[in-house]
Amino acid sequence: MSPTPHPVQRVLISLLTATGVVTAGVLTAAHDPGPSGALSSTYDTQARQRAAAAAEQRPHTHPGATGADGTAPVLDDGHGHVHDDPTTKNAISRSGEAATAPDPTTPRQRAESRARIAAQRTLAEPRLTRVPLRSPRRVVPESRYAMAGGCYSLGGTPLTFQATGLGSYLLHAADRTFLAAASGGTTWAAAPSPDADWTVRAAGRGRFTFTLADGRGLRRTATSSGTGFTTGTAESFALRRTEGCTAFPEVETNVSGRPFGGATSFQEVRGYVDPHVHGQTHEFLGGRVICSPPFHRYGAAAALVDCPDHQLADGRGALLEDVLAGNTPGTGHDPVGWPTFSYWPNPHSLTHQQVYYKWLERSWRAGLRIHTSLLTENHILCAVYPLKKNSCDDRDAVRLQAKDMRAMQDYIDAQYGGPGRGWYRIVTDPFEARKVINEGKLAVVMGMETSVPLGCNVQLGRPTCTEEQMLAELAEMKRLGVSQMELTNKFDNAFTGVAGDSGTIGPLTNSANFLSTGSFLRMQTCPSGNPPGMEDRLQAPNLGDLGQPGGEKATPPLETAQQDAIFGAIWKLFGDVGVQPAPVYPAGPHCNQLGLSPLGERLLSAMIDSRILVDPDHMSVAGRNAALDYLEQQHAAGRPVGVVSSHSWSTPDAYPRIYRLGGFVAPYAGDSTGFVEKWRQHLGWSDPRFYFGFGFGSDMNGFGAQGDPRGAGASNPVTYPFTGLGGVRVDRQRSGERVFDINTDGVAHYGLYADWVEDAEHVAGAEGPALAADLSRGAEAYLQTWERSWGVAPDSCRNPALRTSARTFTRAVRPGMRTRALMLRVGQPWQRLDRELTYCARKSGTKRVLMTVELSRAGKVVGVRRG
Repeated sequence: MSPTPHPVQRVLISLLTATGVVTAGVLTAAHDPGPSGALSSTYDTQARQRAAAAAEQRPHTHPGATGADGTAPVLDDGHGHVHDDPTTKNAISRSGEAATAPDPTTPRQRAESRARIAAQRTLAEPRLTRVPLRSPRRVVPESRYAMAGGCYSLGGTPLTFQATGLGSYLLHAADRTFLAAASGGTTWAAAPSPDADWTVRAAGRGRFTFTLADGRGLRRTATSSGTGFTTGTAESFALRRTEGCTAFPEVETNVSGRPFGGATSFQEVRGYVDPHVHGQTHEFLGGRVICSPPFHRYGAAAALVDCPDHQLADGRGALLEDVLAGNTPGTGHDPVGWPTFSYWPNPHSLTHQQVYYKWLERSWRAGLRIHTSLLTENHILCAVYPLKKNSCDDRDAVRLQAKDMRAMQDYIDAQYGGPGRGWYRIVTDPFEARKVINEGKLAVVMGMETSVPLGCNVQLGRPTCTEEQMLAELAEMKRLGVSQMELTNKFDNAFTGVAGDSGTIGPLTNSANFLSTGSFLRMQTCPSGNPPGMEDRLQAPNLGDLGQPGGEKATPPLETAQQDAIFGAIWKLFGDVGVQPAPVYPAGPHCNQLGLSPLGERLLSAMIDSRILVDPDHMSVAGRNAALDYLEQQHAAGRPVGVVSSHSWSTPDAYPRIYRLGGFVAPYAGDSTGFVEKWRQHLGWSDPRFYFGFGFGSDMNGFGAQGDPRGAGASNPVTYPFTGLGGVRVDRQRSGERVFDINTDGVAHYGLYADWVEDAEHVAGAEGPALAADLSRGAEAYLQTWERSWGVAPDSCRNPALRTSARTFTRAVRPGMRTRALMLRVGQPWQRLDRELTYCARKSGTKRVLMTVELSRAGKVVGVRRG
């Protein structure tokens, strides 16, 4: 008998294989060099080419076009891709092989679902009110925070107080200089610096002191370089509102009108929801990949600058940017950000900041009300990338990014007048989120998407953590504020297998999986019982790739038994030790043999107990099916379950199951045209027991390409200004010298999602109002899913089995109960309008009787009545 290689031999052989695959993948991904034009026009040229392709609006078949199987013509719907292209960002599932899977529901089920949703749109709307952007500005500042953004006289000089933090300011003069400390006194500096960053403290009514971090204080003088000020022991100054100031240069929102809120803090909400954004990825992969942070103490001019390596040789040092944008390495780009932005941001520039806080503010002003910011890391890519300043440990990255989110909340609070006054509010439960939204602010959910969550990797088939360690790490994440979580991202781990990647990127991520786990992806041909589309990403090389000379697809050269013998020989050489020793696979479709582990099931149970929403995206088919099986069992047993699929990284068979669990689904946003088609398909999958609303997962700052423009020549372009959600007026967005237009720029940055929603409504044509209604209900649908994960039962009107008698219901509702206690007692209301919550009870001889609970403005039960 031939000896089986020792583990060390296996690892060495596999390392050589991984190295070869990575090298081959890089060579395959490389583009032939070509002539490059002026750097400032590179993106404009590419944008025109994409817009020209997207301008073909009428469905048609391209000459010679074929389907994914190479046999049949494929109908192109006019938005730049064919529906069975596995690389498209507009497919119903980003697991490309599943994009053309048959619908798992029947025509009758789809028709009934559409009718239910249409009926829901006819229900009474919650009353919305206009809320002020900030507290009224007084002549005399009431606190050390109140001066933010205002014009005040300091020692007779009108200055704009630009907040750098809570209670600290740049003092910006009318000639665009800054009052700064200098040797022997003060000066008017051309740019912000720590010497111009003054901490303000109250020193009596309307009087304040100004000090620097090094302790120097501001004083009056008649001799310090003509400024009228010097430094020394801090002297108090009287501040009064005045005129004659110059605004601090900053990105504009170009949205006018007050934000909308609710008439009460507990009513039904309206607003868009994006459950998949990466707000702090300037810190991930070592902190040197995503250029520029989402905010900076000194504003856009300091924040929105290119990476140092990008600035080499006029942008030709940005090798990763070139590869991700589909360009030849060394093509380069104009590295200047603020104020010209000639190249970035754009939909395909994936290493530049796209969620700057003012761009996010624009989306909030125009209707966004729930925003999940995902803490993320990929330890292998971080280790491989040569430039870094941060730890590559997933847990360290998550902690750092959570800290940054809190710092960003403080910074935005500083711009709006003090702690708690900003529009960016991190929330940790659905009740707090509802209150925040009804105050007219943005509920920010902290989520997590890492390849090795909680430090639980798998090495050579064995987990690297114990259950006790996993539970301790999860408890820490909960304390940080994490409320939504994926079990994996790019690699197998101790909890589950991963879906993998296909195409030229597949061998690269597969090799990285080996470096992470000691095993290549354990892909085998999917079970014959799997319906079409229930599969993971097709891996290469595989025997299905083998063909006849000349590139024609052929019958595999070996019979099935011989193929099995080959793979049997591999197992004989290496032994079945829970690893895939070489990236060689049978013909597709492929399914990862690694599914949900016992530790993964224990994690799901702990997430239920911790009230953390489960996101099954990126899991292998085996892992996701097992996870949904487990969650369905727990749901049937009465445990509260919350499921969110945030960006189309599940297969279509999973979506109806998620809806049946009362879950929320937000497809990947992509192009507006593709998104409308996804919305139409999801309309057929709703569950009659739950409220329906729709969202979009942008995946912005997460290496996810954004929506392309349809082109200025589109038949129904967005016309500016347009009316946004809640009646606000939305105009073209201006960032420094650059003006962005969704028709020609696409979703270049996060602020253009307001415009993208408007564009999608135009694409939907006569169905535009229905799409608008479903998107505006997205925030409410997400909150209701989240409430149920906190133990609140579904509403008794949509769930007749949950109805009690009118007498029992009345006895259960006690005067003085608050809304949270009320819902934990009697479940979710059917409707929440102003101060009235509507439920259903049963009554002999009738289908139902409506019960209305009346609340005080403070949200306490006042009484119950029928009808």
